[in-house]
Amino acid sequence: MTGAAEQRVDIAIVGGGLVGASLGCALGPLIERRGLSVAVIEAAPLLDQAEAPWQPSFDARASAIAQGSATHFAGMGLWPAMAEQAAAIRRIHVSEQGRLGATRLRSDELGVEALGHVIPNAWMGRVLHRRLALLPLAWHCPARVETIRPAAGGYRLRLSDGSRLQAGLTVLADGGRSGLKERLGIESREQPYDQVALIASVEVSEPHDGVAWERFTGEGPIALLPLRGQAMELIWTHAMGHETRRLALSDGAFLTELQRAFGERAGRFRRVGSRHAYPLSLITAREAVRPGLAVLGNAAHSLHPVAGQGFNLALRGVMDLVAALEHGLARGESVGHMAVLADFESRRGADRHNVIRFSDGLIRLFGIDSPLLSHVRAAGLVGLNLVGPLRRTLARRAMGLER
Repeated sequence: MTGAAEQRVDIAIVGGGLVGASLGCALGPLIERRGLSVAVIEAAPLLDQAEAPWQPSFDARASAIAQGSATHFAGMGLWPAMAEQAAAIRRIHVSEQGRLGATRLRSDELGVEALGHVIPNAWMGRVLHRRLALLPLAWHCPARVETIRPAAGGYRLRLSDGSRLQAGLTVLADGGRSGLKERLGIESREQPYDQVALIASVEVSEPHDGVAWERFTGEGPIALLPLRGQAMELIWTHAMGHETRRLALSDGAFLTELQRAFGERAGRFRRVGSRHAYPLSLITAREAVRPGLAVLGNAAHSLHPVAGQGFNLALRGVMDLVAALEHGLARGESVGHMAVLADFESRRGADRHNVIRFSDGLIRLFGIDSPLLSHVRAAGLVGLNLVGPLRRTLARRAMGLER
């Protein structure tokens, strides 16, 4: 396609993963009502599994979807399909190893069926891409953005498949892996936690009954999220370098150490799948918007996974961007107009700040090794469990129903 004519599009979405695909789906009504032209650029080939039988994998990565995110997916008409492989979170139990303090959050306290859900990422991607296939989008896959530069009315992009695009609004939703932010001079603040998340699926001996566990230990936080059946998603945080030995353990030895660290509140751990390790940092882009440009998802902010807020924060960003675009178009403004993007950023700023402060503060508070502070934390967990309104406020924020 070398020498192909430049194509004008209203919106170019760089990244067809969960965040970029969610944006494409959320733009569906505007594509229909306003005739917006949208291109999606994805570097990884998409597997053609839309009609193939679903084969759930014990090793599949999964994400915790807050109730607010489920509501957003329902508004797109996607929740019935998402729910087919979702495991409901009906209770959340937060505790610290060696202390009596604990906080318990229950869905029935809030009059809802679930506090959230856990869904395999592959299934979410499948549902999103099924919907995208029904929309009049221009797919460039597999393709990478080779060059990107500002132009009158937006940005010019040259792709590895030979295509050339001029976009009124370019959205970076590529997770920050492509280096596009750096090429555009968008710096990021990075605060390393000097921690690694060890992630795997585990099978427990007892039905989990929809309980999500958050356990703070001397070695690092352990989270267990309910999956379908008696499987759970394990997120075990280690000090940098300490994960290496556990990655090399036999399955039996690993489960023994996990049992010792977590205890038996969730039952006996009977099986573990493939183990993967990911270094952890708090990363935030110093700029989320420029004229003709917006940054979403992990490209804008990468959080510690134990609080389970990363994708939920990103999805709220998707919905806020679509709302800002809709209001801007109603005022006669172009999709890349700075007034539209300033509206988007004003919607995002407080939510992003609050979630980052909460998740980062939680990790740092429980990461301080102090006998006195341990007693204070335990008292705080007990107190929070006793004060119903405060506990319910925390639950509603975790569910994405309050900002």
